[in-house]
Amino acid sequence: MNSHPNDRKVILLRPRGFCAGVVRAVDVVSLALEIHGSPIYVRREIVHNRHVVADLTARGAVFVREVSEVPEGARVIFSAHGVSPEVRREAEQRRLRVIDATCPLVTKVHLEAVRFAKAGRSLLLVGHRDHEEVEGTMGEAPEATQVVSNAAEAEAVSVPDPGRVAYLTQTTLSLSEAEEVIAVLKRRFPAIQAPPSQDICYATENRQRAVRALSPLCGLVLVVGSRNSSNSNRLVEVAREAGTRAALIDDAGEIVPAWLEGVATVGLTAGASAPEVLVRGVLDRLAALGYARVEESDAVPEDVHFALP
Repeated sequence: MNSHPNDRKVILLRPRGFCAGVVRAVDVVSLALEIHGSPIYVRREIVHNRHVVADLTARGAVFVREVSEVPEGARVIFSAHGVSPEVRREAEQRRLRVIDATCPLVTKVHLEAVRFAKAGRSLLLVGHRDHEEVEGTMGEAPEATQVVSNAAEAEAVSVPDPGRVAYLTQTTLSLSEAEEVIAVLKRRFPAIQAPPSQDICYATENRQRAVRALSPLCGLVLVVGSRNSSNSNRLVEVAREAGTRAALIDDAGEIVPAWLEGVATVGLTAGASAPEVLVRGVLDRLAALGYARVEESDAVPEDVHFALP
């Protein structure tokens, strides 16, 4: 049964969209292009959003997979996800002029990895092993580090000395996902050392809390973000865990009208690497589909800024 047109509305979640680390990274590329002109090389996607990457490409940024693709002596920007010491060494060997846009919260995890490894601890890195952030963090102490992706792997992992072990987490995990894995590690290794403060970043946590609080009020939650954005995928999972249908969309063009059948309230949010212009486009599309009424919901206050490198 379809909802009555007068009942249809959108709950627009806040916080949503760009976090401080993404703002900083995108600003770094924009300023580099303004100051130095094109080409400015960027290793990997500066942030995981195809619209952001396409926009910066149009302005003269050249995205490469590895620093070996950058001409010797050229300028290269490291993405917000961070890089391993090996990548830094290769950049130095090629005399590249490096601008580091690594998110400060990712840098914090790298420093913790170095400290734990120097203290002689085995390091269990909770995260997705194919994610660039995890690759970079693991590179700080590859001999001491093992990636643990889920509770089953946490049950199976072994370390040389169970009395000398620590864990860290990828910054963009879902809180429930990380807690499940960490609980297993703490049970198996009672002496395990935790990071001094939680590694999951404030923006990831805040956006998940907003989705968890508002999802029960919605018939459908739309998350604006790209497929390779870890934090965006986690928002979809959080909504589904709350019992609400949810979909990840890159932009308004990916909305399927059939999703809205029988839905009175649509929740709308955006991953930490999705620009607000895409959210506005989705609102316009939803208005055209009968969801012109918009209510904003401030679930968690957020006011964090990072200085440029």
